[in-house]
Amino acid sequence: MGEQNLQVHMRRHPEGMVTENDFDIVSVDVPVPGAGEALVKIHYLSLDPYMRPMMDPLRSYVPHLNPGDLMPGATVGEIVESNEPSLPVGSIVTGMLGWQTYGIVTPATCRMVDTEAGPTSAALHVLGMTGATAHYGLLELAKPQPGETVVVTAASGAVGSVVGQLAKIRGARTIGIAGGPEKCRYVREELGFDECLDYRAPDFVEQLAAATPNYVDVLFENVGGPIFDAVLTRINDHARIALCGNVSQYNVDKPYGVTGMRYLLVHRVSVFAFVIADHREYWPGAIAEIGQWVREGKVCYREDFAPGLHTAPKAFIEMLTGKNFGKQLVDVAAS
Repeated sequence: MGEQNLQVHMRRHPEGMVTENDFDIVSVDVPVPGAGEALVKIHYLSLDPYMRPMMDPLRSYVPHLNPGDLMPGATVGEIVESNEPSLPVGSIVTGMLGWQTYGIVTPATCRMVDTEAGPTSAALHVLGMTGATAHYGLLELAKPQPGETVVVTAASGAVGSVVGQLAKIRGARTIGIAGGPEKCRYVREELGFDECLDYRAPDFVEQLAAATPNYVDVLFENVGGPIFDAVLTRINDHARIALCGNVSQYNVDKPYGVTGMRYLLVHRVSVFAFVIADHREYWPGAIAEIGQWVREGKVCYREDFAPGLHTAPKAFIEMLTGKNFGKQLVDVAAS
């Protein structure tokens, strides 16, 4: 094809906060599809917090990365060469092709994207994994009821922003937690949360107490650490916690020890730890329902694009430290 396949590899296991020196950018030959395979030119790459713990040599729900491995990640792109009739050239597909410009798919490793449903990039968040994550964790596990109080941490992020909007659709009173006045304003004014608290504010704990006079019935937890502890002090009897993420602890040498465990017992709280990859059968129905809400204007979203694959390490670090705004994507084709 005359082109090279640009890739980003993990150079080494990070020590504490990940740095750009933990990555290598390399060029390799563009792969050639075999029988039953198709070649995808990647348009967009999704950057997500789950990638960070994969870089540590620890046992987890997926095998950890080793030095020299291609960084993993969800992608959306166009089929440019195909040896599989069900994957014709020109089709837009999403799959886990990682941090590179080209990749190989089969019918079993990709999903056709409905280009009429919205921008193709949305297949990597609200109409893809993060949308399914929000739907499953909130509506299938935590089950908020009309009038209940729902608290969402990382409320301006890809998952949290959808969670809060789904909670509002279900008639719950929804309180977000985010970092900084601009993000809190977005959560309230554009996403429609009833309130959003800045966890960086010196009186955050007092604001949280004032915002939850009837305590917290549902917590959708994406952050962990001291914020999780603060919300536990406001938890209600028989509350439900959807434990989705722990992003505050992904780049620390010494994990934070949660001190509020007693509240889980005293208030008989149900905690649902989940990984959406375990529930692939749930995705189609969830994505279809969210897609309808997007078309009706009940669910909105924001995207943050990094220009070019070479910017992925920097954008990844900024996403982990809360500097992005909305769903963090890489426009792979941009220069």
